[in-house]
Amino acid sequence: MEVEELACVAYLYSRVVRRRQKNRKFWVHPLLSDRSTKGLFNLFYNDLRKYEDKFFNYLRMSVNSFDELMEQLREDLTGQQTNMRECISPVEKLVVTLSGCSFTELHHEYRLGISTISGFVAQVCEAIWNRLKDEFMPQPSTQMWLEISNKFEKCANFPNCIGAVDGKHIRVIKPTDTGSLYFNYKHYFSIVLIGVCDSNYSFVAIDVGAYGKSSDSSIFKESMFYKKMMKNTLNIPDPKPISTLNAEPMPHVIVGDEAFGLSENIMRPYGGKNLTVTKKIFNYRLSRARRYIECTFGILSNKWRIFHRPLNVKLDLAQNIIKSCCILHNFVRARDGYRYDDTLTVQGLENIENTNMTRGSQTAQTVRDKYANYFVTDGEVEWQYSKI
Repeated sequence: MEVEELACVAYLYSRVVRRRQKNRKFWVHPLLSDRSTKGLFNLFYNDLRKYEDKFFNYLRMSVNSFDELMEQLREDLTGQQTNMRECISPVEKLVVTLSGCSFTELHHEYRLGISTISGFVAQVCEAIWNRLKDEFMPQPSTQMWLEISNKFEKCANFPNCIGAVDGKHIRVIKPTDTGSLYFNYKHYFSIVLIGVCDSNYSFVAIDVGAYGKSSDSSIFKESMFYKKMMKNTLNIPDPKPISTLNAEPMPHVIVGDEAFGLSENIMRPYGGKNLTVTKKIFNYRLSRARRYIECTFGILSNKWRIFHRPLNVKLDLAQNIIKSCCILHNFVRARDGYRYDDTLTVQGLENIENTNMTRGSQTAQTVRDKYANYFVTDGEVEWQYSKI
């Protein structure tokens, strides 16, 4: 760029800055200047801590869990004090972020600027993900996969199952300059969250950010989890027998619905209506294992109320919010458990479209048939025939 062009750019920029400063009525709006005495945090927080049930209802975690989380994040959230203005405390930043209200609501209740809130919410979400992901969503080792498999067999009567997978549309306000990329088959704008969970309703892996217009297993196939699985870098255990009648080793599998392609490590239901009893039993047994991911999404959406309305933020912040909610889900699940009622409904999250009907490889079909035969022989349970 020539010197003359640089000078023109600098001049135009200075005019814009002067115009903004001229139109600005207040350096700090009078409504916000009383934050230290009239803001919701200063009026409410100390009293809220005295009542465990109210604290849990507002921030979705116990006081002890909040304090533990705060200690892990304090270093990242502590600002630098200046003579001009007192910085916002790490505790207030975390409380405001966890409240789940819109920026406009937070602006009026906590008496903070909207741009200020937007800035530190992004900071808090990034800190939550970076500080907690290695402990609460690490890449499983072979031993961890085996523990997940044992629990699925105990809870869902599905041997060699190392997870359940599903995807959900998360509503967003239309991102700028994206056309119809995020416009889904339900006729609203969304980004896609793909999750794999264990039988404890905790996320094993997530993938966030796929276009809302994407509707089938192509989303999962583009995820880092799937690519690692195809490269055999996920530490998935070696195949092992599941039947006392047949010593043939069977691969460990992840169960999903019709939206996910059939492969040796991904099991989905048989398609069609005129199914044999064996295939119907397989579909029922698979659904018993797959319901864990539906319940996991139910707990996630009912706990973090921000999913009950479209995310009115930029895409990168929306993705960070979703990731931080998922890791907080695991954190709170490990510390405080869950409420059964939260598993019954999924609020604000929609399924991805089940349009993928490919048959899968012959090897994958053979693996599924062997699982189906196991469920009607030595792997049957007494109540299964009443469910089809």
